[in-house]
Amino acid sequence: MNKEEIIDVIQLINSENVGPITFYKLIDMYGSVRLALDNLHKHKKIIPFSRKKAENEFMRAQSMGVKLICFSDELYPDNLKSLDDAPPILYVLGNERLLQHSFALSIVGARNASINGRKTASRIAFDLTNNNVLIVSGMASGIDSAAHKGALYAKEQYGTTIAVLGTGIDVIYPQQNKALYEQIISQGLIISEFPLGTQPQAANFPRRNRIVAALGLGTLVVEATLHSGSLITAKMALEQGRDIFAIPGSPNEARAAGPNKLIKDGAILVENADDILEYLSAANQKTINRIPKASKKVQNSLFETPEKKEIINSESSILDYLNHDGVYVDEIIRESGLSASEVAAALLDLELDGRIERICGNKVALIK
Repeated sequence: MNKEEIIDVIQLINSENVGPITFYKLIDMYGSVRLALDNLHKHKKIIPFSRKKAENEFMRAQSMGVKLICFSDELYPDNLKSLDDAPPILYVLGNERLLQHSFALSIVGARNASINGRKTASRIAFDLTNNNVLIVSGMASGIDSAAHKGALYAKEQYGTTIAVLGTGIDVIYPQQNKALYEQIISQGLIISEFPLGTQPQAANFPRRNRIVAALGLGTLVVEATLHSGSLITAKMALEQGRDIFAIPGSPNEARAAGPNKLIKDGAILVENADDILEYLSAANQKTINRIPKASKKVQNSLFETPEKKEIINSESSILDYLNHDGVYVDEIIRESGLSASEVAAALLDLELDGRIERICGNKVALIK
């Protein structure tokens, strides 16, 4: 679409009483977005969005480096097109080519996730990304953030991931995820269907969740209570014909109640990335190129208790190479003698434990 056509889309979808379903009905009725706008006066309940405001929205997006991808754009993901209420326009920041990735998995779960839950989500995301499965999540606290971090640490810390926001693409929520937001833009993709500046609103997150569910071949639920939004996402994925995966948990743990119920209802019980890789490969009749597993030491590190946080080689801990000012990851690899994948997995573990943070320039630092 050219500039004027994109502005047409912005104007129509932002008109009062026009949602995605009405948007497409108007196009079916009149043949194009432009003709739909020209005939809005025939629909008394619809109040047209200002053309000037639509133009300003387009210009603001341009000035911020935000790409606008409309429903007819070749980059618009096919998985989303199958939705009756597919977003007519997507605001994207980062590598928009990821929207065409053939193998993707959505990971969702509790915001107040346990340490083991976060590590499980990260480990699975890490392993799947290393096997070219793209991780999609909603950048919320807890499981979402852990899954994104696991993906970003994969492929020697050049892994990719997609974050779907329930706010405008220029609004970071929660604010504590500012560094994660910037990392995802640098290595992956941030997307939103909401106009610039849209603040967090409860009604917007279920709308976001339908996109999270649609972009993956399946949805993995790691931890969730029985009334959590993660189960709503799983229900949406099921309605869209996607596979549902769940990590089982103790019946005495409220955050395990959601996944356990999903498994009782027919979800696929999984314990690790291999279970998912085998299912996706068989279900889609394609071969996923598998890479060698990380060493047993590194695998175990992601499930250790907080009292066993140090990831050690034969001589010293990775922590010995870190400081509060920041150290280049390449320097840690060189000095420690560990492989790049081992260092990446160890640093991920330390970040999840809240002991280090990533900073610009592929550096990590101890948290003060």
